Amino acid sequence: MFIIIILFFFFSGAVVFVSNLKHLLLILLSLEFIVLRLFFYLLIYLNLFNFEQYFVIFYLIFSVCEGALGLSILVSLIRTHGNDYFQSFSILQC
Repeated sequence: MFIIIILFFFFSGAVVFVSNLKHLLLILLSLEFIVLRLFFYLLIYLNLFNFEQYFVIFYLIFSVCEGALGLSILVSLIRTHGNDYFQSFSILQC
């Protein structure tokens, strides 16, 4: 039952990520939501089969690094462009 709920939340986060969003912050939040749901799914899966949970710690370390990298990109884009709208970004400026 919990697996179905976690998969529902995962796919709802994926739908928000795929939808046409205007702000980079909303996309980063949906990615973090997906990462959090995958963490819960991995935790339940490893507990179900009585495996070691060292992989969960490594997964959390990489997800925190991914979140910090996303926030640093967001801050640098806001400093250079003044906002986080995707319509104001251009590939030719990079």
